[in-house]
Amino acid sequence: MDYRILGSSGFRVSALGLGCMGMSQSYGAADEQESLATLDLAIERGITLFDTAEIYGPFANETLLGRALASRRSRIRIATKFGFRIENGKANGVDSRPDHIRDVVEASLKRLQTDRIDLLYQHRVDPAVPMAEVAGTVGRLIEEGKVLHFGLSEAGVTAIREAHAECPVTAVQSEYSLWERNVETDILPVLRELGIGFVPFSPLGRGFLTGTAQPAESYPATDFRHTDPRFMGASYEANMKAAACVGVVASRHKASPAQVALAWLLAKGPDIVPIPGTKKTRYLDENLGALDIRLSDEDMAELDKALTAEHVAGARYNEGNMALVNR
Repeated sequence: MDYRILGSSGFRVSALGLGCMGMSQSYGAADEQESLATLDLAIERGITLFDTAEIYGPFANETLLGRALASRRSRIRIATKFGFRIENGKANGVDSRPDHIRDVVEASLKRLQTDRIDLLYQHRVDPAVPMAEVAGTVGRLIEEGKVLHFGLSEAGVTAIREAHAECPVTAVQSEYSLWERNVETDILPVLRELGIGFVPFSPLGRGFLTGTAQPAESYPATDFRHTDPRFMGASYEANMKAAACVGVVASRHKASPAQVALAWLLAKGPDIVPIPGTKKTRYLDENLGALDIRLSDEDMAELDKALTAEHVAGARYNEGNMALVNR
């Protein structure tokens, strides 16, 4: 396993982490036994960064990770998140009030069966709570030893700067892949200026970059992709066509499209640690194969050119989810 340092904090993690959300929600039915086997294999293969959140389930994902990882806690790093108001089993707006942050952390620690959270993200920026209050609260949790590092998810430049001025931010998380490159314009330059690491989620474009995506109507209503604009109608057809270039490069390397998509991300900088999500051992093994691929400058240029923003059709999220993105 290769390892990387997130930002200037000295937070050392495996070059690929594991996004655990799909084990409990959003992408088809949960399979607990397969998920537990995947977590076991991830640790065996050297993955150290495991990404979860209280909203995943809700609560079920943290509970699953607590059961699976508690006995091997010294070998892993757990990232979880606060920031939603959860009512009747679903998110009902954002909430980053200081008292709420503390309540979430205490509950997460119990579910995760641990005494500290290695990386605590604000899941979404709360416009009703000044960022200085949010960062200050996390800073005090760090002083108490309950949290080791502070992170932000889907935050914009202003929020990142305000948070970092109050409490050093170790990592920012957002969607980034060949298929979604909006962070390249303003977010990545600011992170590198401030010495903050970057953790891309959905690095495989929810299946488009693997060549396995299906039209939105093929997924059940409980699946995130059922309402994803990029999986609908003409957008789906255009996006499948655009993503075909990944398969062309993959064939030259005798690799899978997923491996090439991850290798492209890893080549974008040593401060980048993708967290591809999977709940199946076979996909975990496939993803880890990306660490052995070295794309040439010509490969990188070909991929960069083929999947610029104008080649990707449809909005990134539906209207409700886009409203929660702080930029």
